[in-house]
Amino acid sequence: MSSSKTVLSLDSEAVFSLKDGINFKKSPDDGKCYIIYKENGELKACKNQCKHQGGLFIKDIEDLDGRTVRCTKHYWKLNVSTMQYVNPPDSFTQDELDVVMTDEGGLQLVEVIVWDPWSADPQDPQELQEGEVTVTYLTHACMELQLGGKKMIFDPWLTGPAFARGWWLLHEPPADSMERLCMADLIYISHMHSDHLSYPTLKSLSATRPDVPIYVGDTSRPVFWMLEKSQVQLTNINVVPFGIWQNIDEHLRFMILKDEVHPEMDTCIIVEYKGHMILNTVDCTRPNYGRLPHNVDLMMSDFAGGASGFPMTFSGGKYTESWKADFIKNERKKLMNYKAQLVKSLQPKIYCPFAGYFVEAHPSDRYIKETNTKNKAEELNALIKKSAPGITTWTPKPGAVLDLALALMSPSRKAITDPPSGTNIYKDSWDFDLYVDELNRAITAEIFKHKSWIQFYYNWAGFKNYDLVVRVIETDEDFIPIDNGYNYLVDFMDLSFPTQRPTREHPYEEIKNRIGVMRHVVKNGLLWDNLYIGFQNRLSREPDVYHHQFWNHFQTELPVTGPDWDLFLQQAPSYQRSAEPQGIQTESGSASTLS
Repeated sequence: MSSSKTVLSLDSEAVFSLKDGINFKKSPDDGKCYIIYKENGELKACKNQCKHQGGLFIKDIEDLDGRTVRCTKHYWKLNVSTMQYVNPPDSFTQDELDVVMTDEGGLQLVEVIVWDPWSADPQDPQELQEGEVTVTYLTHACMELQLGGKKMIFDPWLTGPAFARGWWLLHEPPADSMERLCMADLIYISHMHSDHLSYPTLKSLSATRPDVPIYVGDTSRPVFWMLEKSQVQLTNINVVPFGIWQNIDEHLRFMILKDEVHPEMDTCIIVEYKGHMILNTVDCTRPNYGRLPHNVDLMMSDFAGGASGFPMTFSGGKYTESWKADFIKNERKKLMNYKAQLVKSLQPKIYCPFAGYFVEAHPSDRYIKETNTKNKAEELNALIKKSAPGITTWTPKPGAVLDLALALMSPSRKAITDPPSGTNIYKDSWDFDLYVDELNRAITAEIFKHKSWIQFYYNWAGFKNYDLVVRVIETDEDFIPIDNGYNYLVDFMDLSFPTQRPTREHPYEEIKNRIGVMRHVVKNGLLWDNLYIGFQNRLSREPDVYHHQFWNHFQTELPVTGPDWDLFLQQAPSYQRSAEPQGIQTESGSASTLS
């Protein structure tokens, strides 16, 4: 079901004054901005809002044809004549608005509005009793909700690292967190990233409660795509459709919504108990096409930034330390303002920033920890209070409890119970060796004794017919190439493995990966977000263009069934002979055949 509304009207004089090319327009009613493109008398229009993170477009001074606009947040570029994003290339398509001409020569920009699915079977809020609905913050994105007689937990990451060994918990979970998890009536896992889907945590859970009901959205890449390989025994995973209420009992229901920017993996959730709504947008960039319920009782979202290797792991060209520092500072400020504006527009009664409490704790990542500054929850909440003083904000500490009934009765009442005095808020030990040693065991795997693993792996990966040449280099902890480590080229135009860069003009990336993490990823057929989001590589590129298709494939679209390394080892001799005309580049720069 859908409806439509007019978002901007121009009279005949304003229509006549539209110039060929790009026209920026602002609604006098609500201040929202739009772009109208005119060519040969034909008109196209869209919102002046980048699909990536909602940034505003301005004229692209590098565009000589007058068809491209540039986002002020991350410099993404949109060709308004085609509604295709050109930087990054081959990425997204901008949603168009309908252009309707009036009889008087004016025009209206009309937006088609998708029906709000949470409006189905609306429930009137009932009075809550003290203690009936409580929300306990455990750590990072993990919340425990007591909803009458049911206990629900979001995104349990309670132990171990995320993204290979790049992220570690900042906050110390309460000592009984694992017991709480094992006693849950249901668990929601928003997406497959390992700071939300934590296999070390779920391994502990499965030893006690393998049949606990776990709910995930029906994303195109299954959330639990590597469950079998993980050897974690969970027997009650429920994949539910988007936008449909899931009834748990007569008072409790929830609905999972998908993200528009990353529909293949990101989701968010609305939980409703006795007509009271809790909205958790998690890591979604543009959940449910930007349409979310207003005036919910509690909203929670990410806030911190820093969940990417860019620009900390990049070098060469403009990527000086001062440029990185300025970029990071500006990006965090933009994100802070965006989140504050989003909260203000949705007007929840209570807002809690979470899902950003991680730290690059391993000593080898000290540079990242010092460079990758993040937003502070206290500062975001202060900004929200300044612009929307009617919204109650909550900066959570591990073990803190919000009583929703008390919070709704009167903001002046003590609705939040902080953890006891002396509680250890921040972690100070992480058991690095246990997890790093597990990764490094892949270094000596039998498959890496045969150089033809390279061809076998990238054929399995299935990415080709794309003009990009990548050099991959195995390194030590400090990203220094390792003697006798692999150092090879992949030409993704024809999926070949040349000994030298092609003579044709081509885009080029050099990726240095820590050997233990890279080999662990290759051996297990894991996604490259472990390398990129986990800060386990260093990158340079010529020209300085983000190759969306390449990174999207290796971070979200690799086959869900891992490489058949048993078959590879059986066929290794013949596979090597077939690969002999090709070669790899050794660390010293000399060519050696795949053998």
